[in-house]
Amino acid sequence: MAGRRIRNMEEFAEVSGISRPTVSKYFHDPDSVRKSTRARIENALEEYDYTPNIFAINQNRKLTKNVGIMVPYLADPFFAEIARNIEGMVIGAGFRPILMSSHGSTRQEIENMESLRSIKPAGVLLAPLGRSSDHAAVEAFCRDVPSILFDSNISGLGDAFVGHDNIQATTLICDYLCRTGESPSFFEMRTPTNPNAYRRRKAYTDAMEREGRPVHLLQIEGDGWDFEKIGYEGGKKLIEGRGLPGDTILCSNDRLAIGLLAAAYEKGLRVGRGGGTALRVAGHDDHPFARYTCPSLTTVAQDYAAIAERSADLLIKLISGGERVEIRTDTLFEGKLVMRNSA
Repeated sequence: MAGRRIRNMEEFAEVSGISRPTVSKYFHDPDSVRKSTRARIENALEEYDYTPNIFAINQNRKLTKNVGIMVPYLADPFFAEIARNIEGMVIGAGFRPILMSSHGSTRQEIENMESLRSIKPAGVLLAPLGRSSDHAAVEAFCRDVPSILFDSNISGLGDAFVGHDNIQATTLICDYLCRTGESPSFFEMRTPTNPNAYRRRKAYTDAMEREGRPVHLLQIEGDGWDFEKIGYEGGKKLIEGRGLPGDTILCSNDRLAIGLLAAAYEKGLRVGRGGGTALRVAGHDDHPFARYTCPSLTTVAQDYAAIAERSADLLIKLISGGERVEIRTDTLFEGKLVMRNSA
């Protein structure tokens, strides 16, 4: 029988005298079987001509070492930074990250989920589009695949959510702007792409009403993820139409603020602190480019590292435990005020 060619794992299990599930378990992880069993399998491998098809094993097993990471728009440095942190932690835990972007497209988000489903991932870290997501498709995916949602929370979906405390962070920067000058107006898209924008709008409104200060919503037109352009064009229209009710503007996110800064510069309005300035402008997120704008952008920072670490940690524990959670949990990390020259 020496040198006999073995065609598949069933034949190898038969000639080695070890059950098919145990042989399969060995090929997934040699340390997962008893030492005596491992020795028998390895002796049989030396005796018989058999090389397992690792690709086929990974495709047919219940869980692979693949972990999906899906973001709504990878061209946004904010999501690139979050994904970079998560990817490193997934690799560090011994898994293979598969990074996908939905490019702001509902159809692409659905296709990404189907692609991930086809490779039978151990789990997925998912930042959905939010408002434009097909909620039924996301729900079906999260039901089938262990999933941790981050950044954009679709209530009730996934095994857990990890993100930024938009209420605390918006309140924090509103209080700062009110303490140091005129009450801020809130600069936002009329129909925001990301659901976090709605939470920030409400937090701004609540903070102003609590302080007995006027609420000014500067809602600009625009759709999609080209926020700098939307902020620039909307800001120009407001400045040209003398639609700014005061000298302090809080933007819903840093990318809109970057566009507004460009519009203000083009229209000859100096942004910053002290004499000779016409506007104070602040943002939200601490976008990677925020420190390099002119002037540098005052903002409230998301804790990128903590969000990435907790998201990856929860998924690895979920995978390792082998059981889905019964009660979905939400974890929110507080924002931190970053004072720069724009306000």
